[in-house]
Amino acid sequence: MGPVALALLFWAALSAARAVVYFREQFMDGVKWQDRWMNSQYKSDYGKFRLTAGKFYGDVVRDKGLQTSENSKFYAISSRFKPFSNKGRSLVIQYTVKHEQKIDCGGGYVKIFSSNLDQKNMSGDSQYYIMFGPDICGSETKKVHVILNYKSKPHPMKKRIRCKVDGFTHLYTLILRPDQTYEVKIDNEIIESGNLEDDWDFLPPRKINDPTAKKPKDWDDVPHIDDPNDVKPEDWDEPEYILDTTAEKPEDWDNATNGEWQPPMIKNPLYRGQWKPRKIDNPNYKGVWPCPQIENPNYSPDFSIYSYENISIIGLDLWQVRAGTIFDNFLITDDEQYAEDFGDDTWGETKDPEEKMNTKQTEEEKKRERAKEEKRFRERFNRKVEKQKESGKDKSNRITVKKEEL
Repeated sequence: MGPVALALLFWAALSAARAVVYFREQFMDGVKWQDRWMNSQYKSDYGKFRLTAGKFYGDVVRDKGLQTSENSKFYAISSRFKPFSNKGRSLVIQYTVKHEQKIDCGGGYVKIFSSNLDQKNMSGDSQYYIMFGPDICGSETKKVHVILNYKSKPHPMKKRIRCKVDGFTHLYTLILRPDQTYEVKIDNEIIESGNLEDDWDFLPPRKINDPTAKKPKDWDDVPHIDDPNDVKPEDWDEPEYILDTTAEKPEDWDNATNGEWQPPMIKNPLYRGQWKPRKIDNPNYKGVWPCPQIENPNYSPDFSIYSYENISIIGLDLWQVRAGTIFDNFLITDDEQYAEDFGDDTWGETKDPEEKMNTKQTEEEKKRERAKEEKRFRERFNRKVEKQKESGKDKSNRITVKKEEL
């Protein structure tokens, strides 16, 4: 082994040694996961989770996770770990999601709670610190939630992140740092990043419009004006409704009872509405007036937005129309590199075999469908032949049945 390889191994081992892993769950010990995860009893009809690798997978043991098993159900389950604070440290939340049912409407996100959560009564109303992960519903909602609690109020991210919508396993990672920056990764690739203060409405804006400033009187901010050279056509004015000249007075019309008969009014096909001159670009347009900015007296910086105390519970609080989502490889740590390596060692090792297995299953299913179709074709063909035999026609003059006719 060369010196470069040894150095890489050394730094990897050092990183793992320095990393603090607050929570890790891979469901590698069979039914013992039930001792670590608690189902909520807030509702009596919650959907049930089961441990499975699904219909296709990269490794039947390593890919086992919690799968939603009942359609059109709410789900609520959580796991507790030793409380900690991320003050002064990065917080990394990571897990894998596989919508192998190609979900049409339902959540695939996790929630992080404080230690005072009553797990038996966890529900959609339970206050959480962080809500992170994919949410899909119809053709419009295909996004990654990043909702952070600040001063007991949930604040959704202002940016929009599109989630993965295929049926394969994907790795979702959220990183919050002490310098108030963040990253969102999907499959160990950065999808979005920035500053917490800029991309959430936690605080009032740093600057506001100067309330004493006034727009100059000669400032023209109208982009388009009426064309002064445009003239209304002479034949433009037509009434909107006209008498129906084709109408005839009913034979039983009684003027004494009903009054003098008048033909009904109909929509005038020549009516074009109110004439308006066409619009042209305003030669005096100066654009939107930029109001001078001043410091916002109500703004006060807060350098602890990223930080939470007594982080102690991770939970799945979901609604799914079509069940089948698998959650696995949960990780909460303070080390970004450790999380990336963990993702490569779990999701990264099984994603390609998973796709190959799915491709093989798809091809085999197509073969079975073709075989069924050929069988149905032969049966229809034979029935037609038998029908012609029974028709009593002379065999020598019988028309040969061709497959093309079917």
